[in-house]
Amino acid sequence: MTALDFVTPPPGLEPLREFELAAVDGATGLYTLQSLERPEIRIFAIDVAQHLPGYSPEVPDDRAAEIGVATADDVLALVVVSPSREGSTVNLLAPVLINRHTGASLQLVLDDDFPVRAELAALAGV
Repeated sequence: MTALDFVTPPPGLEPLREFELAAVDGATGLYTLQSLERPEIRIFAIDVAQHLPGYSPEVPDDRAAEIGVATADDVLALVVVSPSREGSTVNLLAPVLINRHTGASLQLVLDDDFPVRAELAALAGV
């Protein structure tokens, strides 16, 4: 598990800033982000590099600087997953960016035209 400290609370989860990142056993590239302030809040997310290699939104330099990263290798990029019986969706509009070395994090709301609920199964070849 890794402690995460969001530089600003994730949208919709204000005022929460401290989370624990944990890999889900038996599911490569699947994580949970659990609030340390409100443990009943747990979010599922997937590793973009492992599951969505064609998804590479531009991260403004000033936003990367907020979490202290200089290169893409320093960043773990995740997208939030919303599981359902009809099929899981992912939020491509607001990736979670994590400094691999310090745990400094932010959820970046992009200016691009990415969907908030993209069907994960349809993105397998992205």
